[in-house]
Formats: sequence, C-alpha cells, structure tokens
Amino acid sequence: MARLKFINALVFVADMERAIGFYRDLLDQKIAQHHGDFVQLENGLALHLGRALETTMFGAPSADGEPYGRGNLVLYFEVEDIAAAFARIAPAVGLIHPVQTQAWGQKVFRFYDPDGHIVEVGDPL
Repeated sequence: MARLKFINALVFVADMERAIGFYRDLLDQKIAQHHGDFVQLENGLALHLGRALETTMFGAPSADGEPYGRGNLVLYFEVEDIAAAFARIAPAVGLIHPVQTQAWGQKVFRFYDPDGHIVEVGDPL
C-alpha cells in the first residue's frame, strides 16, 4: 500500500485578500503559490476561498452564512519574542486571551483570524 504524505492544512476563507493581508502582513507568513482562489503559504498552511471550494466539493456554496472558523481548529505558530509579537498582533485581532503561561510551562496567546479560526502563538519549548 502506498503511504500517504501530508501536504498541508487548508482553511476556508470568506475574503481572500483580507486573509492574505492577515497572514502575510500581520503574521509575517510568506506566500509560496498564489492561484486566485487558492494560496499556499511557505509554512504548510493553505487558504482557499470558501465559496469556490464549497462549489467544487458540494456543487454549490453554503447558504448558512456561518463563519468558517467554528472554534474547532487551532492554527499554531511559534515565536522567539512572544512579548513583542503580542504587542504587534493584539491590537489588530479579536483576542481570546493575552500571554499566559500554560500548565506545561509554555507562554501562549490566542486570537481569531478574520474568518473566526483560532490562532495560537507560543514561545518555543
């Protein structure tokens, strides 16, 4: 049997330009490929315009109007200077909580991206 190779995590976004601005400009992620409705970041995260992917997968875009992020997925990033990252990012996002030390000793803060996906930033363990 051929072994499956994981390529990327793909998140649905409502507005591609807004999502690109968030991940590229605010979170300093680099774009590896840009194909309009699909954007691959160098870190293994991919963004896909939700209505286009829904049409491909289900035959039509969803009519429910719910945000794509529903509190059941966390996109995790690490940074050496968590205080500086928090100071830069926190004013521009829907903050879940400020920097906190977790039970395992790591400092993290969490917030929402423009589509409601949870983003966690932690210092390296």
